[in-house]
Amino acid sequence: MSNTIMSTTLESLPVELIATILGNLDLESLVKVSSLSRRLRHVASDSTLNPWKRPIAQNLASSNYERSFYHLSLRSIVPRSNWIDILTLAPPGFILFESSLPNLKASEWEECFRRRFIPGWLKWKKDNTWREFYVKMLYRVWHRTYTTCTTDEAWTKYIVLNRNGSVNELESSSRGFSPMAIFSEMQFQSNLSHMSPTIRVVATFADVRVIAIGVLHRSRSALIVNRNAHALLHPPGIEVTDTLGANLKGNSRALHDSPYGDKCDGSSAGSHLYNKLTHPLPAESHRNYPLYTPGGGDRRWGSLEEEGQQWVGGLMVTVQLIRPRAMIGYEQDESEFAGSWNQFASFTWHDLLTIAPWMKERVTKIIDGPGLGI
Repeated sequence: MSNTIMSTTLESLPVELIATILGNLDLESLVKVSSLSRRLRHVASDSTLNPWKRPIAQNLASSNYERSFYHLSLRSIVPRSNWIDILTLAPPGFILFESSLPNLKASEWEECFRRRFIPGWLKWKKDNTWREFYVKMLYRVWHRTYTTCTTDEAWTKYIVLNRNGSVNELESSSRGFSPMAIFSEMQFQSNLSHMSPTIRVVATFADVRVIAIGVLHRSRSALIVNRNAHALLHPPGIEVTDTLGANLKGNSRALHDSPYGDKCDGSSAGSHLYNKLTHPLPAESHRNYPLYTPGGGDRRWGSLEEEGQQWVGGLMVTVQLIRPRAMIGYEQDESEFAGSWNQFASFTWHDLLTIAPWMKERVTKIIDGPGLGI
């Protein structure tokens, strides 16, 4: 009885396995291999298999891009969906001045905009196409990040969460906008000038990070405690238990870290339902937001609060423009908040509801401007 030995080649494997193998190549090698045969080209061009996703993600996580990454849009074999990830996460300078932009549908350019920028910036769209609007907004971010120019935005809006449950949407001149100076005046009005302010990064995105400035104190009276400040930084029901993840109160299931692109069905905590934020898409340091992200970048749960201190007085929330980092994951520490640059952008009540929708049911009154809204 003779045994027939079948020779196995790369092209004889199932397409799913071929795509997995191709996905482990670097971008330069994948470009070459995808042109070796019709079958390999078919697998590489399939938007469902998409072996380009992994090498593209590796390039985005590194400041040293491969040569083929700069003009990847010229290759029709690369599925267009990959460009939504690139246009969402890549640095503004790379997109504007170094890469070749792809031909995308209007709906795809809109998706890129909504995944990259906070919704309050839609006020500048006017009659522009989504492609034109995306490019203009990206250039505006790049320009504001590297210069002190405030021509495009003379007034900067910010949010104040009051201890009585109301919210004020305020504004100040962009040319002299200083969150620490504004908060110092807030402390004086609340008789908290003798206490040191505490800064927390709420969430970090591709071009901005949301900053909260308040006062942590071991208060003897519940009258000055700001419950909404605590709820913004610590979504109700989510509690950090160790360095590996977060547990939910009343839920034995642990929340585990997951990379970009993974679906999240949401996690319940009491009456709350949380899903990972995707529009806008958080940076790697807050990829599980509003859930806890392990790794050291998500510092919403501070050691001071573990010592029994609480947020007292008003909490100021603003947005700071940030420069690209060499590696995605660790943004500047809070202590560097007033460091080498002080570019800030407007942050509105609508933006707050986008990144923290659970605050809608907790806020008693929304006030446009200063005052009590009486």
